[in-house]
Amino acid sequence: MNTIDAQLFAKMFLAGAKNLESKKEWINELNVFPVPDGDTGTNMTMTIMSAAREIAEIDEPNLENLSKAISSGSLRGARGNSGVILSQLFRGFTKAIRDKETIDVPLMAVALEKAVETAYKAVMKPKEGTILTVARGVSDKAKELADAGCEDMAELLAAILAEAETVLEQTPELLPVLKQAGVVDSGGQGFVEVLRGWNDAYNGVEIDYTLEETVSAPEKTERVQEEAEIKFGYCTEFIILLDRPLHSRQEKDFKDFLESIGDSIVMVADDDIVKVHVHTNDPGMALQRALTYGQLSNMKIDNMRLEHQETLFKKSEKEESMKAAAAVNDEPRKKVGFISVSVGEGLNEIFASLGVDQIITGGQTMNPSTEDILKAVEAVNAEHVFVLPNNSNIILAANQAKELIKDKDIIVIPTKTIPQGITAMISYVPEMSVEENVENITAEISKVKTGEVTYAVRDTTIDDKVIRCGDYMGIDGKKVLAVGTDVSQVTLEMVDAMVDENTELISLYYGKDVDAKDAEELLGRITGLHGECDVEMQQGGQPIYYYIVSAE
Repeated sequence: MNTIDAQLFAKMFLAGAKNLESKKEWINELNVFPVPDGDTGTNMTMTIMSAAREIAEIDEPNLENLSKAISSGSLRGARGNSGVILSQLFRGFTKAIRDKETIDVPLMAVALEKAVETAYKAVMKPKEGTILTVARGVSDKAKELADAGCEDMAELLAAILAEAETVLEQTPELLPVLKQAGVVDSGGQGFVEVLRGWNDAYNGVEIDYTLEETVSAPEKTERVQEEAEIKFGYCTEFIILLDRPLHSRQEKDFKDFLESIGDSIVMVADDDIVKVHVHTNDPGMALQRALTYGQLSNMKIDNMRLEHQETLFKKSEKEESMKAAAAVNDEPRKKVGFISVSVGEGLNEIFASLGVDQIITGGQTMNPSTEDILKAVEAVNAEHVFVLPNNSNIILAANQAKELIKDKDIIVIPTKTIPQGITAMISYVPEMSVEENVENITAEISKVKTGEVTYAVRDTTIDDKVIRCGDYMGIDGKKVLAVGTDVSQVTLEMVDAMVDENTELISLYYGKDVDAKDAEELLGRITGLHGECDVEMQQGGQPIYYYIVSAE
């Protein structure tokens, strides 16, 4: 059999989706920066699963209705840059096959070529060493075989999979940042897993095609916690200032003790300090045992059950707000509306106070889909709608949503960080035309430098800085500015690296895991060192990132 009919292609697509889903956590870990928000695997999985669910609803598949389901489902479900590029690869592929009965080797080569062409066009500045490079290598190999007269589909699928793996291994040579981090491109790896699923299904490998319901990470967490009571209710974190270094037996005994009273344990020790994270029902027991090794610092205990109730309450409030916004759509449209991506109670309040109509929950830890952005646009009753992605990994999804909206003028301002989004809102002048505002806002956000402080999830070396799991890192999106074991000191060093002779304003937004007193103390230290600048601070409430800092 050297052709693929609709039924087989549906199986191949679902197999690719299932294989990608099974590898998503591993792909997430192929992150250049060792930060706790690597989400390429999750984004690509949710993108392809959106298409897979539409395929599963087709009773009598043919290449036309399969193509429509794949294109529409993946476009609307696309999340993150990798997900958007994957959706564009599918979009281009299906354009070539949708009016055919079967797929043979020459058509497969044409479809892969169209896929690559469409994906490259969707990216403003295509970068080699990414999923695009892997896809182009696959297309070139397919064309080579087709031009040579190959008619064996099994041979073609095996060859393009092997070529994809070869090109993937070469990505670190094309992108120095990958080589330095010791990883291949995560998006390229995801594409390889899709092709591996296609190859397996074509060759009759037994695959479970059952699709589990795929929901976004926040919704999934809430659903699990609704169905089962949280086993350990208190998220407990602290640092032990050691009286003397722990020997290996003491370290093991302490970890065994923590495991006996809780779970989700992270323990990082060096000669002077031990950083501890544990979920437990008795924080006092953890603290008491820790005191036998030294003094305690940076203690923080959160009641996760109460936080869960608050989350559900806020979700209910958000749903009511969306309903109210939709009802307003019956009224005459206003001229301009605003949508912003944000996460964190304080940051959300800032955007709301600046005039944002709809806030899409998301950011580094959870990229909203094209569909999420479309729904927000629908809820804003305005002729012109400004969209602020506030993250470089959301801009492509926002642009994709723009292409799908026909009854409103959507303006995507390419804000890559929360501070850029805030500056964009402050820079908007109602008296100016839309075109003048776009020009003005774009100029203003280009002046904003952003730094973020988080923690490392693995050992690595980046920018000649040795990073150990558990260290705090100050990053600016392109490089690591500071590394250390004290979050305030790392933030201070990061700010020093960001400030230059042109800096007039330094703004700090502290996260939900930062004590207000510690933030105030840091504010004082920064003010003392940079007295020539205006320094301000607000509570952001963002997860994962202890501080977000802007210098402008």
